[in-house]
Parts: sequence; structure tokens; C-alpha cells
Amino acid sequence: MAEVVKMPKMSDTMTEGVIAKWHKKVGDKVNAGDLVAEIETDKATMDFESYQEGTLLYIGPKEGEAVAVDAVIAVLGEEGEDYKALLDGAASAPEKKEEEKASDKTEEVATEESTGSNVTAEDLDCTVITMPLLSDTMTEGVIAQWNFKVGDTIKSDDAIADVETDKATMEVTAYAEGTLLYVGVEAGQAAKVNDIIAIVGPAGTDVTPLLNQKPAAAKAEAKAEVAPVAAADSAPVAAANTASSNNDDSRVKASPLARKIAKEKGINLNDVKGSADGGRIVKKDVENFVPAAKSTAAPATESKGISLPTVVGEERYTEVNVSQMRKTIARRLGESLFTAPHFYLTVSIDMDNAIAARAQINEVAPVKVSFNDMVIKAVAASLKKHPAVNSSWQGDKIRFNEHTNIGVAMAVEDGLLVPVVRFADGKTLSHISAEVKDFAGKAKSKKLTPADWEGSTFTVSNLGMFGIDEFTSIINSPDGAILSVGAIQQIPVVKNGAVVPGNVMKLTLGCDHRVVDGASGAQFLQTLKGLLEAPIRLLA
Repeated sequence: MAEVVKMPKMSDTMTEGVIAKWHKKVGDKVNAGDLVAEIETDKATMDFESYQEGTLLYIGPKEGEAVAVDAVIAVLGEEGEDYKALLDGAASAPEKKEEEKASDKTEEVATEESTGSNVTAEDLDCTVITMPLLSDTMTEGVIAQWNFKVGDTIKSDDAIADVETDKATMEVTAYAEGTLLYVGVEAGQAAKVNDIIAIVGPAGTDVTPLLNQKPAAAKAEAKAEVAPVAAADSAPVAAANTASSNNDDSRVKASPLARKIAKEKGINLNDVKGSADGGRIVKKDVENFVPAAKSTAAPATESKGISLPTVVGEERYTEVNVSQMRKTIARRLGESLFTAPHFYLTVSIDMDNAIAARAQINEVAPVKVSFNDMVIKAVAASLKKHPAVNSSWQGDKIRFNEHTNIGVAMAVEDGLLVPVVRFADGKTLSHISAEVKDFAGKAKSKKLTPADWEGSTFTVSNLGMFGIDEFTSIINSPDGAILSVGAIQQIPVVKNGAVVPGNVMKLTLGCDHRVVDGASGAQFLQTLKGLLEAPIRLLA
């Protein structure tokens, strides 16, 4: 008897999954334990094994499509068995709505069928490759480069392109064999998650029916892009024509750039002597030109005892496209700052004992321990005593985390990444140091994975190495707080009634007032201050 196969819930936060790849096709025999598909969840891409046996009678979602948890994705049964009644009984509400819409538009459907626009990739024996979801925050990706061109032969394990996400640059694997028939996004352009970026299939296959299924959006975008460019290109021409008709120097031989600069400076080209062949006026002639009016006015200026030289400059600027990482930073920090009510608390730490302790630790430690490593360890220990600071706002509830996963903000070329030191309270200073150094290397080479940056409960941001005395940070949502670490300063301090040299570091705690009150934040800082000023307690 036929049985439906549903989208499994493969993580605690998963609400839907994307079929990254089907390992079986309709008609194949499936045994219990066989790898049926690869499913991309909100955490990672995982293998999906069948717990049923039979012949694969039906496959619902295509590769790259998202499916809600518990929705039907396939049917297994006896070869030739009728399974349509089973699908009708398990049909989802969205599918029924589409059927209702289809019945209201029978003429449109008939037209589409007659033109062949309802042809599927399976009908053409092709594989449609869509922009994959490569991180939990990714909404679109930029094609950094194509590794193949149209007409090339593709193998299933070939990395056909490099995609720049908001976190890193990752490879997109074809998971299909055949000829690269179509490339939908040029290198340097962005595509939304699940948009078609390529099609692979038998050589010579006409993929137009697949592309014509959604022509309106693509054409609208193309027109939107072409129109401004055309307008921009025509503007200088129109301006030049206007200038030609209004200025009496239109017949003077001059380069377009020289004429443009002369117009901006209000210089009549009849007054300029050209230095190029045939007396043609070029850029340098206009820039070095001194109008006669200025020379006649010179005596009046000199009579006042002031002589001002003529300063010629050129306004210039450079624009670069916003990277996926910078887009996400802007979006997430904007959401955090304007959603979570921030307040800040600052405390000064006497670092004399920490400096001495670090020197002794590094004499025996397998890796060099930094002051930032000591801060991370002290923060983790303090959070265990003050769970209110290790919390997050969940809308209708507050989550108090019993584990301490410390996010460490790291600057990279395109922006900022926050890899997570998990269960930091149970790790030694050497362990934390080695882990942070490993994260730093991966961040610079763009090799961090989603598992490295997800799941923080608190964040530490350190700008002390840049000489910053103190600063405030925007909370890394959904964390309830973030700690800003300044530089260690050598300043006079009062000890035992006497002014002596001291080493002071300022820490600023940024709090989400929805979950952390002022008193809770202050008590956390008191505990943190005590641990850093007596670091032997971190080793106890």
C-alpha cells in the first residue's frame, strides 16, 4: 500500500526545508536506510534517509524548492500503484488555493498550455539550479564568478560558481550532469534565494519554456535597469546640444572633455589657445587658462596687500557596490537598535593584577593568552551568576539561557563576523585562546561556516587594540547584552591614599532594557570587575 513521505523536522527551530538534491528519481526502488535526498534546513544541509520501502511513485518539490515541515514530498508504494487519491487527501491549503485560482482562469491556463509554458524541468530531462540558502540570514547572493560557461559539460560534483553571501564566499555545486544550457545571472550580479541561476541538461535542449514561466518580473527588472541608463546616456548628449546652440564658441575645435570643463568653469573657448594638433583645445589648455578679467582685477587685489593664486581642482569620488555582508550588517543592526531599547553602563577595571597574571600564565601555557581571552572567560563565569544578563527577548516570553556561548566580534575586510565560543565557562584560558585564534584565521580567509557563528547568548566586542579608550556597541540580536572592551591605559590612580601609576581598562555593558534592568547590569559588572581584578579566581 502506498505511503506518503513528509518533510521531517530536522532541528528544533526548523519550520521548512529546501530540497537541495534528490538522490532518487521516480521509478527507483527504495530500501529502508537509503539516502533519498539532501535537505537544507535553517542550520545546515543534512542527509534524509528513508524509513520506508517501495518504489518511488511521486516526487513533489523540485530541487531548490522550500517545503513546510510535515508537508508531503514523495510517495512510496508498489510499482504501478494508483497514489493520486492519497495525494488528494493530503493536499495542503496552498495547493487547494492554487487549484481554485486555476479554475477561475481557465482561459489563461489554456493559453499557457498551448504555448508550452507549463513544461517542467523533468519533461525536458533538465535540472534547474537555483540560488541556494547558504546561511540563516541570507536573502540573496551575488555571483562572484562562474567556473563554467554555456556549452560546457558539467559533472554532478562540479562547483559551477562562487557565491558571495552575507557571511562568506561559498561554492555552489551543480548536483547535476549534462551541458550548461543557461546562465541567468552574470558575475557580479545578485539573485534572490531560490531564483533560477542556471539550467543543466542534454546538449541542444531548448529551455525557453522553463524561462517563460515567469517572464514578467524579469522583463520589468530589465526595463527598469535599461531605462535609467538610456536616460543617463542621453542627458549629456542633450546638454551638449543645448550648449552648442547657446554658446558662440561651438565652432571652436576642442575635445569633449575640454568643452565640458570650460562649460563648468564658465570659460569661452574663443579665449583659449589650443596646444594640440591644428590648434585643438584639450583638457590642460582649459585648466591652465587664466581669464583676462582676472588679470585686470589683479591691481585692485594687490592694492589691499593680498594676492590669491588661482586654484584649479577636480571633484572626484568612488562608488562600490554594497556587499552581501554589509547589507546584512546594516539590516540586522538597524533592527536591533530601533527595536531593542538600549542603555549603557560603564565601569573601570584595575588591570595591574591581570597584567601580572597573564605574564605568569604565558610562561607555561601552550598558546599565548590575551587580555581578551581573560575577558571572555570572566564574562562566561559572571553570566552563570547573573542569568538575567544571559537572556533574550522572545516576544511573548523571555529566554534565560543556562549555557554560556560567547560571541566574539571580529573585523574582516568586508565588515564584521561574530564566531561563537561555546560553553566558555567550562573551557580553560588556553582552550579559549586557541579557539579564538582559529576563528580569526577562518574569518580572514572567509572559511567560517554557519555552525561557527550561530547560537551566541552574549557578545564581546574589543577595540582596545586600536587604542580606543571606551565605546558603545549595538546589541547582537537576539542576545540581551553586549560588552564593549576598551584599551588598557596607564594613568595616575589613587591607592591607599597615594597617587601612583596604574593600568585601567574601561568596560561598557550595552543592555536590552526589555530583559536586563539597570540593577541587573550593574551587579553583573561588579562580578566581572572582581574576577578581572583578582584573576586567580578564574583558575579556581
